[in-house]
Amino acid sequence: MSNLEGTTAIVTGGARGIGRAVVDALAEAGASVMAADVLPEPADLPPGAAYTHLDVTSEDDWHSAVAATEAAFGPVSLLVNNAGIVEFGGIGEQSLKSFQHVIDVNLTGAWLGMHVAARSLRAAGGGVVINISSTAGLTGYPNLGAYTASKWGLRGLTKTAALEFARDGVRVCSVHPGPIRTPMTQGFDDTMTAGQPIARFGEPEEVARMVLFIAAEATYSTGSEFVVDGGAVAGSPLTASIR
Repeated sequence: MSNLEGTTAIVTGGARGIGRAVVDALAEAGASVMAADVLPEPADLPPGAAYTHLDVTSEDDWHSAVAATEAAFGPVSLLVNNAGIVEFGGIGEQSLKSFQHVIDVNLTGAWLGMHVAARSLRAAGGGVVINISSTAGLTGYPNLGAYTASKWGLRGLTKTAALEFARDGVRVCSVHPGPIRTPMTQGFDDTMTAGQPIARFGEPEEVARMVLFIAAEATYSTGSEFVVDGGAVAGSPLTASIR
């Protein structure tokens, strides 16, 4: 088991789904974890975890969340920018308001997190930032223009942050989940994953284990992309049958 004793973490979108699985995994590994979310506080947070309200699009909320984390546990040495939303619509149909809302949460929210937490990461003597992108940050999807743009943007922002934060001893990596069984994918059936090499939905805990690996074990990786997708972006299933 990876050991994160002495680590202070903030996990955005930490009340449910992938974020909640990350909170549980980090706490089990010994980290002190602040689950930050716009959703109400979960009733069953693990020992070593606490909750704070956070709208990731609000700079004031970010300052409050970092201050609350420092007061409870000390300087932040691990930031997991996981909070995200999806809104469907083709480029010709989606409203500007909807497009901007997705960008504000998924991309600007992560930028704000790094912007505000930078001082705390330096005070901790270094650390790790993990941005949860998506396979939509590696390829395109129809009717998901805003989501795809936000996740490609987060992928690029991760690389820039890795270069800028290196001088402070902070590694910055991105995680790219494929179809994961969360509230966001409710309503999709198993035909969605039929063409993948691993033909099933992933579980939030499988993404959390990747986050734990990056935080504790991937000590020579920064600006790197880690994919958790059942092979969804490995290639076309049509070519797999060619001999």
